[in-house]
Amino acid sequence: MGISLNWLREYIDIEWPGDELVEKLTRAGIAFEGAEAEGDDWIMETDLTPNRGDCQGYINLAREVGALNGKSVKMPELSLSESTEEVDKYIKVTVEEPELCRRYAARLIKNVKIGPSPEWMQERLIKSGIRPINNVVDITNYVMLECNQPLHAFDYDLLEPQKHIIVRRAYPGEKFITLDDVERQLDEDMLLITEGGRAVALAGIMGGQNTEINDNTVNVLLESAHFDGICIRKTSRKLALRSDSSVRFGKGTDVEGCVFAADRAAALMQDHAGGQVASGVCDCYPGRREALKVSLRKDRVNHVLGTSMTSVQIGAFLDALHMQHTVADGVFQVTIPSYRPDMTIEEDLIEEVARLYGYDNIPATLPVGPSTQGVLNQYQKLQDRVKSIMDASMYEIVCYTFIHPGWDDLLMLPADSPRRNSIRVANPLSEDQSVMRTLLLPGMLDTVSRNQARQNENLAFFEMGNVFFPSDGPLADEYLKLGGVANGTSPDSWMRNPVEMDFYYLKGIIENLLFELGIDTCAFTASNEVYLHPGRTARIVAGGVELGWLGEIHPQVQERFGIKGRTAAFELDMASLLKLWKPRKMTRIISKYPSVDRDIAVMVDKLVRAADMLAIIQDNGGEYLRSVNIADVYTGVQIPDGMKSIAFKLNFQAADNTLSDAQINTVIERLVSALESASGAKLRA
Repeated sequence: MGISLNWLREYIDIEWPGDELVEKLTRAGIAFEGAEAEGDDWIMETDLTPNRGDCQGYINLAREVGALNGKSVKMPELSLSESTEEVDKYIKVTVEEPELCRRYAARLIKNVKIGPSPEWMQERLIKSGIRPINNVVDITNYVMLECNQPLHAFDYDLLEPQKHIIVRRAYPGEKFITLDDVERQLDEDMLLITEGGRAVALAGIMGGQNTEINDNTVNVLLESAHFDGICIRKTSRKLALRSDSSVRFGKGTDVEGCVFAADRAAALMQDHAGGQVASGVCDCYPGRREALKVSLRKDRVNHVLGTSMTSVQIGAFLDALHMQHTVADGVFQVTIPSYRPDMTIEEDLIEEVARLYGYDNIPATLPVGPSTQGVLNQYQKLQDRVKSIMDASMYEIVCYTFIHPGWDDLLMLPADSPRRNSIRVANPLSEDQSVMRTLLLPGMLDTVSRNQARQNENLAFFEMGNVFFPSDGPLADEYLKLGGVANGTSPDSWMRNPVEMDFYYLKGIIENLLFELGIDTCAFTASNEVYLHPGRTARIVAGGVELGWLGEIHPQVQERFGIKGRTAAFELDMASLLKLWKPRKMTRIISKYPSVDRDIAVMVDKLVRAADMLAIIQDNGGEYLRSVNIADVYTGVQIPDGMKSIAFKLNFQAADNTLSDAQINTVIERLVSALESASGAKLRA
């Protein structure tokens, strides 16, 4: 927005040239991009922070200048001559949504003559970046710039015979043609100005084509209202419709300034459009509130700023800002001016004092207080440790936490799956990033697909990231997960041949991870995740805690993602790993005595899981059993139907002596007995 120094001087005496004024205001927290001389005038470009929307009006900006140079603000004189006709006979106003429209004031100006506005007014509008249109519209824009109060002018004769303005929410799907000749579809979160059952303006943003000022306009209904900034910002964003009015309402306007702005515009229309102003203002004010009062403590000011100001100094700064106050025992009770909606708490007032005191005058001091050493907590240490282990076998990736909702269908999730209960983003950048993920898998599979499309093969990735689920509170429930995906074969080298990175490859990576974390025993039990291949999926359990899942991706899911070749993936819960993690890895003395290997083979029902039998052996192996592995699983000749043979390789070792055959046989007998009683296994000869 361009600010004309000559125009600003109408409201306050300024001796500084434009460039010097810009520097002083910027140092006081009212930011400007710069100033450029233009004839006998200076045009200053503002760069206001969002909280200082009030300075988009010349009068409020003049107040800021006055706080710096001690001059008084000269308000515009209202030379208004009202007719004997009362405005209430011509218009009625009803506000159905007082939380969205705190005040709606209207004035009627009759018998106007539409024509060009005065040259001086056109010049000022052009310098401010607004194109002149006609005297009535130009006056509404002029007053908006002057008072920071957007106005709207309706052609009174184009309103319906009822002449009853109703401020309400739009109906779902309601359509409205704005002044830019675009039909817009509205929803119930948007605020409308209606009359006779039809919309005549999109509140705070733009008027309608059906009541716009034109060359034949004779009577003008002038609107000056206060609309909720959040509602206006959301509507403007949804409709991609930004106007000077929406910018000002979005940052906050002065609810107490509505009538003054309407009177000012009416007086100008009287002088420059030949209008006759009806007596009175139709002022509907359902959102009237007590003026906000905020306490300001002198000690708190000096503590926050590191200064030693007196109550007299602080009071002088408040006076310069036109903030009425009383003070007792170093505590100020400050009445916040209505044109400063950004002032709500004590810290806001402290900032105002600091601006006028001068940021450069605040002494630079070192922080005082005990120094503390930043350390990682156990959860953070676990995350670093896990990433360090995984880096040895897989590449780390980072995927978007916002995903496309259609990925639920690609994963073949059933309609009642909790993973479909994803959180929708309120203002997504695109449909591709419109929901928050409940699973790491979609992003990892998409990464594999993109790499294969670029001729990259033999892929092994892991990601540590959050998944999100709805909660009863204001924030989502977040769970940190570790996920991995592999496709292709492991790297080839002179030491070993490549192996396919399938279910068992990732199983080995997980077992190594758990071993490095000090989690000695884990079990892989059958599972049935719909997005995984039937019969090639498992739940991962350790210490009675379910850690996650592992499996090969279902062929149909791979096809939908456009992935070639067998692909395996896993996901582990980091909070569950934390419960089992042993940060200190215990060591034991290496025995100097030889170990002994023994093999046993048992027949068991085909439905009995080998993992369960391993667990039985580990639980009953005693102190001498060092390791047990499955050596062979066999069905066929010599094995009855419905049965299978499982061979186990056991390793025994003692720490203080050489084990005898008798000691080992005792353990073997105990193991066979445990297997028979628990699973019905029979020892093979």
